[in-house]
Amino acid sequence: MNETIQSLPDGWTIYIWLVTGVLIIIGVIVAIRWAAKNDQFDEDIKYLVFDENDRDKMDPEEFKKAQLVLKEQIKKREEKLREEMARKMKKGHR
Repeated sequence: MNETIQSLPDGWTIYIWLVTGVLIIIGVIVAIRWAAKNDQFDEDIKYLVFDENDRDKMDPEEFKKAQLVLKEQIKKREEKLREEMARKMKKGHR
């Protein structure tokens, strides 16, 4: 193996760096695309950690926003669960 590597012409390592760089860029693009499709860039997600017990610790507008975001997330989750159930039911009937 060592002889094979040493018999290669000078400058061959740049190609390894280029291929590695391209693979990293492709991985980053795939990860960003996945994150965008799955609402990972949603700034309002921070409000999901609050509940009714935090009302006195927050501004009224902030608390209202937190409750709205929570309702929206619950709605999204219910829709996703319905879609999964429908997909499973379809799959089961085949």
